[in-house]
Amino acid sequence: MPGGRTVAAVTDAAFDLAPGECLVLVGESGCGKSVLASALLGLLPGNADATGTAQLSDDRGRTDLLAAPEAELARSVRGRRIGLVPQSPAAHLTPVRTVRAQLEETVRELTGTPRGPGLRAAAERTAARAAFPADHLDRYPHQLSGGLAQRAATALALAGDAPLLLADEPTTGLDRDLVDRTTDELRRHTDAGHALLMITHDLVAAERVADRVAVMYAGRIVELTGAAAFFGTPGPRHPYARALLDALPDRAFTPIPGMPPELGDLPAGCAFAARCDRATPACATPPAPRDGVACHHPVPPDRETEHARTA
Repeated sequence: MPGGRTVAAVTDAAFDLAPGECLVLVGESGCGKSVLASALLGLLPGNADATGTAQLSDDRGRTDLLAAPEAELARSVRGRRIGLVPQSPAAHLTPVRTVRAQLEETVRELTGTPRGPGLRAAAERTAARAAFPADHLDRYPHQLSGGLAQRAATALALAGDAPLLLADEPTTGLDRDLVDRTTDELRRHTDAGHALLMITHDLVAAERVADRVAVMYAGRIVELTGAAAFFGTPGPRHPYARALLDALPDRAFTPIPGMPPELGDLPAGCAFAARCDRATPACATPPAPRDGVACHHPVPPDRETEHARTA
């Protein structure tokens, strides 16, 4: 609450996620994606407040993540039931311990593997899943590049085979080949029956791994649809989601005009209206989600049959 104001960083976010499914959350920087991830894990700053429900159901029971006390989240949720690939991996690695030591401790704690050759081998297998090179395992975090730190954090998140994996920008700092290898491993993890919520700016990586896509703008999910429809035919129906794809180099390569609004100074109606070529006076009121799209004037499935709009 900077300056005594209340900022609604995320509003009315609603979705479900099944075992064996990957939901990718996309949107521009500052739209609230990482805040949502932090809320699910109880990692919001002390001056933040999260309301609503976030039900985690697995073979260990049902837990409302927003209502659970910190002791329960720390003891039985983080790592065990939800694995996290953090947005800033260097901040989550212990600076005075090697990657190997951290991996072995995590594998031992989460799987019960006793110390010895078996634990060492298990840690090395986990590192290989994240394409972390074996000859770097005995290095300390400050000796790693940003990409290597990212892969180390991914390995730690995979160590416990948690029912839900939350990956916040897991391909940051990686070249295209490693991006593909990382997303393929996340897809294998999902295909093994785990749920994956992935947050990314990389729409190419999203297309490679997603079953469904949620598009966030100014703290709200404005479209939620299947990945095949989003990346193929008929394509996104929210004008902002369509613009995200059109900005890709292998598509129209057309930048989105203007800038997103500040979360502390959102307009009364549609937050995208000022940047949208489909806006009308009707957009002065907030659009309610309909058929997975929160827009007064969604793009028709077949743009060639579009009729004139009226306010």
